[in-house]
Amino acid sequence: MRKKIHFIKSAEVRQCQGNSKLFNAIWFLPLLLSVFTFGCQKDNSSSTLPKSSITSSFAATTIDVDPPPVNLGTAGNFTILTETGISTTGVTSIIGDIGVSPIASTAITGFGLINDASNQFSHTPIVIGKVYAANYAPPTPSKMTTAISDMKTAFTSANGRTFPAPIVGKYAGDISGQTLPPGLYKWSTGVLITNTGVTLNGQADDVWVFQIAQNLTVNNGAIIHLTGGALAKNVFWVVSGKATLGTTVNFSGIILSKTLISLNTNAKVTGRLFAQTAVTLIANTVKPNN
Repeated sequence: MRKKIHFIKSAEVRQCQGNSKLFNAIWFLPLLLSVFTFGCQKDNSSSTLPKSSITSSFAATTIDVDPPPVNLGTAGNFTILTETGISTTGVTSIIGDIGVSPIASTAITGFGLINDASNQFSHTPIVIGKVYAANYAPPTPSKMTTAISDMKTAFTSANGRTFPAPIVGKYAGDISGQTLPPGLYKWSTGVLITNTGVTLNGQADDVWVFQIAQNLTVNNGAIIHLTGGALAKNVFWVVSGKATLGTTVNFSGIILSKTLISLNTNAKVTGRLFAQTAVTLIANTVKPNN
């Protein structure tokens, strides 16, 4: 009987001790919370960046969305691609493949073509690349059909862009002497660049799309200046009329033309030439900028 009583008393003592520890823990929590809150306030007050700065930095990283370049599909494998022919006179130099379809190789004139043994393509000293036409041996005909289809799709897609919001009728179509930031530009008229040229200023991932409802005329001696890291492969001249580059023009960008692209004597192009009719050359240099 005595042992049992001792057990009960011992239990009561332990229970009292447990209650005392619980009371101490409950009393200590508010104090711990106060210390934590004071520490956070101190850390915030010592911060060198105000809340507004943090918010602004976050916003800057979330709204900088660049439109992608125009998707050229398999047409992007060519430096010059047309439907009705490519002609040249004088000493022309082209880097990259060229091709025509559905017209035959007889529409590629002035190049002195030499057929490859496979008859799938030809070559010439003035083209550092291969020359393709719809009448060459398979698989070339299907390759060219796809490339021409992709070229037309690229024209339609680029001409139908609405993002970013287009800048309409800038400088009434005469952009000579101007500096243009990246963006989407749209004209219901033609576009003129005189011998004072034009400057495109932007970074390497910036994109320019020029939607031109009529002709693109680049006068003799004009230069398309690319500054700030801008690249010719991200500049798209979408021309519903014809594109004419004067003598000694130094042109940058990809021309997607609904009709003729004509280069006059000693004009140079860093980019690509895609025409739904023909491309005519006179002692020109054409090279892509990948």
